[in-house]
Amino acid sequence: MTDTDDPALCDALEETAEAIATMETRGAATIAAAAAEALAEQARETDAESTAAFRETMRAAGRRLYDTRPTAVSLPNALRYVLGRMDGSTVPALQSSVVEAADAFRTRLDTAQDELGSVGANRLRDGDTVMTHCHSTDALACVEAAVEQGKDVSAIVKETRPRNQGHITARQLREMGVPVTLVVDSAARRYLDEVDHVLVGADSIAADGGVVNKIGTSGLAVNARERGTPIMVAAQTIKFHPDTLTGHTVEIEMRDESELVSDEERADIGDIDVENPAFDVTPPRYVDAIVTESGQFPPESIVTLMRELFGESAAKPWEE
Repeated sequence: MTDTDDPALCDALEETAEAIATMETRGAATIAAAAAEALAEQARETDAESTAAFRETMRAAGRRLYDTRPTAVSLPNALRYVLGRMDGSTVPALQSSVVEAADAFRTRLDTAQDELGSVGANRLRDGDTVMTHCHSTDALACVEAAVEQGKDVSAIVKETRPRNQGHITARQLREMGVPVTLVVDSAARRYLDEVDHVLVGADSIAADGGVVNKIGTSGLAVNARERGTPIMVAAQTIKFHPDTLTGHTVEIEMRDESELVSDEERADIGDIDVENPAFDVTPPRYVDAIVTESGQFPPESIVTLMRELFGESAAKPWEE
């Protein structure tokens, strides 16, 4: 619930916050869209009589939403985009600015993956082979758009242990009619000579262009660079991580050890420590292009786009 000193919030916003907190609403784009719509609904329903009261109500709404999933990158980005564009000298003007910003943000979300896919497809030539890692709908959008352009594209898919998300990628590529070769993760270097592009998604993108993605991405990128194979990262701008503008590092989630070894196997092996990091960070020097709905960028240019969309710093407009 909100802090006792915060203004009362509308039912729609409280329901959205609860759905995000309980993971009934999940997925980066879905969370971001829900948060933007909740802010718009709060702006419409507020009964604030002064601009100061309206701004405080909207900040309280932002805090309520932010506290549900503070580590989900897309959620604070939605709040930054909408609340950062709150402007006006009267309450009606402030209301309009919030609603218009929320509408613009949701429109961007609705079209982002298709636009990103078209940009990425332009980097793929007829007859190209891509190597994938893990499962990314943004990366698959690039291949799908290339196929729709009439290009013949094939794929070498890393199975991506320990959860084998590569199997999802393989199935969806086959549904597009793309020939697929599934390989074990440790065979990636052997097949890179047959690959024209390494194509991956991202969990988040840092201000310096560093790519946070499924564990194993960094090693694949290093091997690809040594082989001279271009590395393309497909990521919607909601995956940008503005906190890194001020030097914050990206937290790497450690997942349950049971994904690697069962209790019985662990007992049989003996006294060991087990670590299961979900992500790693690929330095920007190993990335050739980051493809977004706003176009393709070299990693070092991402900071400019990040500031344009989400502000000059990692400011939190839902705070005082």
